Amino acid sequence: MYLSQFGYLSPIIRNPSSGMLMSEETLARAVMEFQNFAGLNLTGHLDDDTLHMMTLPRCGVRDKVGFASDSRSKRYALQGSRWRVKDLTYKISKYPRVLGRHETDEVVRKAFQVWSDVTPLTFTAKKSGQVHIEIRFERGEHGDGDPFDGPGGTLAHAFFPVYGGDAHFDDAEKWTVNSYKGTNLFQVAAHEFGHSLGLSHSDERSALMAPFYRGYEPSFSLDSDDIEAIQAVTSVINSFKFISISGLHYWKLTEESIAEGYPKLISKSWIGLPGHIDAAFSYKNGKTYFFKGSKYWRYTGKTMDEGYPKDISEGFTGIPDNIDAALVWSGNGKIYFFKGSKFWKFDPSQKPPVKSTYPKPLSNWEGVPDNIDAALHYTNGYTYFFKGSQYWRFNDKTFSVDSADPPFPRNSGYWWFGCRSATKGSQVDLSSSSNGGDLASSSGDHEPSPSNQYYRWLIKSDHNTNQNQDVGDLILEAAKKRLS
Repeated sequence: MYLSQFGYLSPIIRNPSSGMLMSEETLARAVMEFQNFAGLNLTGHLDDDTLHMMTLPRCGVRDKVGFASDSRSKRYALQGSRWRVKDLTYKISKYPRVLGRHETDEVVRKAFQVWSDVTPLTFTAKKSGQVHIEIRFERGEHGDGDPFDGPGGTLAHAFFPVYGGDAHFDDAEKWTVNSYKGTNLFQVAAHEFGHSLGLSHSDERSALMAPFYRGYEPSFSLDSDDIEAIQAVTSVINSFKFISISGLHYWKLTEESIAEGYPKLISKSWIGLPGHIDAAFSYKNGKTYFFKGSKYWRYTGKTMDEGYPKDISEGFTGIPDNIDAALVWSGNGKIYFFKGSKFWKFDPSQKPPVKSTYPKPLSNWEGVPDNIDAALHYTNGYTYFFKGSQYWRFNDKTFSVDSADPPFPRNSGYWWFGCRSATKGSQVDLSSSSNGGDLASSSGDHEPSPSNQYYRWLIKSDHNTNQNQDVGDLILEAAKKRLS
């Protein structure tokens, strides 16, 4: 029975020999739960719309699994298990009959890339040996107790990380690539791999993790619901990697130092993005925004979104050109822009997004200097400001630069970039470095040394900074007079 198969009724009811009786009230409640999940009118009856929805091709994973992110609204759900590593391997041990091996390999690679573009996860294909995720195309009963049902109906199913993460596809389906005919393998595979990573079904219809197959979508992209879900799952395996950009190059920074093989050219990774960027930040919608002069660029992963660049005045009304830095502050999840001795708060949910009381003096951020070069919020709960070769650690709870030994500002080359030839100390005349960004851009196009202490800006590379979380009253109260 459909309702028991997908988690709305006890699995015992699915077994005719169980002899279990079901009341009309129980059935009506189960029907209403399904209708609510599917976005239908809540009638409690198996009406035409409900029966039609039950005939749609779909994923074989149960809908009622795990816990929702917010019981008050339609949102994603997490199953509860996750991988403890970020570098995952996979192999296709049994290929489909209707697609070639090379074509299948490429589709599967792109399906995994959907998730790696918005997380720190990596996926490496193997031909043999043990892997994290095994992929098979099977027909009917195939050894896991959940047989496929032929064309239509259940298209595929996958196991959550705690159960191994494997993904099985019904080989009776007519799998296709870039075609409105048949069943699109890329979209179904991307959905199933979401389960392999720990995501349950979403009741948000536009989400990839919704259980029903919608047909081929040539301009596919993840919904913000999917992005928030996978980033919630992968938050605990965040490796604290950052991207640092200077001029035409960028570095990947690990907990210890600069990652091997860096620096690299910006133009080779973010196609279409110019060098000498002014500022950047990643937002809770999974997008990364880059700013330079009067323009801004929006990227999903490392792919520029269509229609960009745009004027800052068009997408960020009230924000000036040629900004110094930008960040999403943990205290309220709003976007803050900095330029010279002033700052602006940008709230996309308000009209206008910038209140008439802005700009305000940067001195409101107690201890932070004017003319900063960069700003970011780190996963340890602190906000960091950079200027020239110095940085300041800002305590969001006290709304002031943190007290520590050695004191702030400190040398960013020593503490952030692993440059042990730099001094730990930092008490220098900052008037000579007020144009730190120009020092970076004037260095030319030569290959910079990793010990170069002048960095134009920094951003989180894993889009997972806790910037959009609710915070305690203590933080909001401490900043109330300065930021409201």
